[in-house]
Amino acid sequence: MTAFQGILMVFLIICAVSVSFSKNLLNSILIYMSFSLIMSMLWICLESPDLAITEAAVGAGITSVLFFVTLKKIHAIETAKPGKKEEKDSE
Repeated sequence: MTAFQGILMVFLIICAVSVSFSKNLLNSILIYMSFSLIMSMLWICLESPDLAITEAAVGAGITSVLFFVTLKKIHAIETAKPGKKEEKDSE
């Protein structure tokens, strides 16, 4: 195992632990995306480019987009409407 692969393995462990302790769903998805991208780099280091492309496309790409759409549908992500200012209660 090279030093680069060891560093990637440490980052994988950090991502796995931090996603389980994250309270914010949006942060959890972003950490999951980084986990998938690091894993795809590890697949490249292990000389398996087909798995790396699949991990990057499915893990970081499609699955994360589906998570974002789900959070939007359940109103966990609020988007600001262009041209409208958010009004704050002064009470």
